[in-house]
Amino acid sequence: MEYARLGNSGLMVSRASLGTMNFGPSGGVGVGSCDEAEARLIIDAFLDTGHNLIDTADAYTGGESERIVGRAIKRRRDAVVLATKAFLPQGPGANDKGLSRAHLTRALDASLRRLGTDYIDLYQCHQWDPGTPIDETMATLDDFVRSGKVRYVGCSNFTAAQIVESQWAAERVRGTRFVSLQHQYSLLAQSIEPEIRPTCERHGLGTLIWSPLGDGVLTGRYARDATPDRSSRIGRLMDSPSPLAQAWGNELLAERNLDIADEVAKIAAALGSTSTAVALAWVRQRPGVTSVILGPRTLDQLTGNLTGFALDLPSDTIARLDEISATGARLR
Repeated sequence: MEYARLGNSGLMVSRASLGTMNFGPSGGVGVGSCDEAEARLIIDAFLDTGHNLIDTADAYTGGESERIVGRAIKRRRDAVVLATKAFLPQGPGANDKGLSRAHLTRALDASLRRLGTDYIDLYQCHQWDPGTPIDETMATLDDFVRSGKVRYVGCSNFTAAQIVESQWAAERVRGTRFVSLQHQYSLLAQSIEPEIRPTCERHGLGTLIWSPLGDGVLTGRYARDATPDRSSRIGRLMDSPSPLAQAWGNELLAERNLDIADEVAKIAAALGSTSTAVALAWVRQRPGVTSVILGPRTLDQLTGNLTGFALDLPSDTIARLDEISATGARLR
């Protein structure tokens, strides 16, 4: 089992993390549709293989994800690096969202209750809050650490400038600095590269990568000119009454993305592996990547995903994948 230090901290985390957005009923924030029985099988298998980082959020499936995770890890809590997030609305009130002291204090206590624990290993700001002074947020997070309710703090989906502002604010309030950033990264999406990843390195943040499979496109599941299976992530987006969700689904199935997925499949076949393993191995082997978040809905999906952590891509294969992802063209 391979572990890595999370940013400028002493916390060791597995190179694979378990994302739990799918745990619970469909609807709300999170994909859902993985019931508790299957979720427990996934969690047990993940921990039994030596991995330790489980990531959730208060907004996932209306809080049900946190409840399921809490019940599943109750008897092995000390073996788990438990991460959750706050920012998104938890009610209709003006102070029921964001990164204010008022909202974060209530959100943390609610997450602790749902998770059935008295501390969170990694408490993360789910998004940047332009309406709250960052000094207030960082001072509040420091209070959580000093109280023992939180051990480390991180952020998610922050820009390079927002990371810098946050670390400077922590210094101003003599508080706790962020040790991690969650961000999207895959062969299809590399906005982290120009500024964000180098900023993380300079300011002591490890990186936890979400959507490493490009919402499933890189698994080879989606074929050209074919209607996505309604049980798939993109199929649910396309079936959504929301025009934004439908547009997102169409964007994921753009020709560029399908071209890249085709090339990944060819490389996987040449290596005697799978598209899923190749795509995950590429992300895992990128400079500066601490841990890669997997989001399985079934035990079989978890098993398939973990093969990407046993695959070491040769340097010429990495170079080929770099070329493919940089151009997105039909390379021959």
